[in-house]
Amino acid sequence: MSMKDRLSSDFKNALKNKDSLRKNAVNMVRAAIKQYEVDNRKELNDDGILDVITKQVKMRKDAIEDFKKGERADLVEEYEAEIDILMEYMPEQFSEEEVRQLILETAREICVQDKKDMGKLMGAVMPKVKGKADGNLVRKIVNSILE
Repeated sequence: MSMKDRLSSDFKNALKNKDSLRKNAVNMVRAAIKQYEVDNRKELNDDGILDVITKQVKMRKDAIEDFKKGERADLVEEYEAEIDILMEYMPEQFSEEEVRQLILETAREICVQDKKDMGKLMGAVMPKVKGKADGNLVRKIVNSILE
């Protein structure tokens, strides 16, 4: 079953079960996918859909930080629940230790020495962790390794 079919099926099930939180989260992703397809005049495959879902998760995480500053606990809870729903569509995430090991291996492969090679290392690591690790986590680990 393709990601689009799965999203469509889950949307229908959320409607039937009157699960408004799941319905809204899935519908936002479906709308973002449709918007991308209209803007770029091409249909997304499953990898493209994962990119859209990753962006949606990142947007919600950024919004949570703003809601915490504004002391909006109700919205924080709602967005965290939406993130949990969206993560069901993502591949299993790497642990922090797995990311660290991957970064160390990649650094050895491309002979990274110091902080000026950070961009080179990030460029080599990010395709390997695409959809399986948060970019901020990768950046934080790369910084700690290169210090």
